[in-house]
Amino acid sequence: QPQLVQSGGGLVQPGGSLRLSCTSVGRTLDRYAIGWFRQAPGNRHEGVSCISMDGTRNRYADSVKDRFTVSTDKTNNTVYLQMNNLEPADTAVYYCAADRGDACATKTTGWDIRQWYEYWGQGTQVTVSS
Repeated sequence: QPQLVQSGGGLVQPGGSLRLSCTSVGRTLDRYAIGWFRQAPGNRHEGVSCISMDGTRNRYADSVKDRFTVSTDKTNNTVYLQMNNLEPADTAVYYCAADRGDACATKTTGWDIRQWYEYWGQGTQVTVSS
């Protein structure tokens, strides 16, 4: 099973950018779709984005569309979430997660259901504040 190790995150001013990384240690990502989720204090877990197993399909929550971009680097077993034009509402702990069933490729809606994702990263804090 993949061990997902996250990096990136931190404090940024509104309008700034950050890039999150999610690296699979010990197992290639070729057999997993990767989802990005976030949770702010007092809020429910929210699906942010996903990228399909073969890297050709990606999806975004309406709240981040046109600001966030998900991509994959197969040679480094890493998935990235590039976050631009960040807003205070983006403040949350961000998690990556792996799905063997590739819900990202097959589900136009419902790709962000947590139960599809079996393996989770440790989470990284993103704070957007002036």
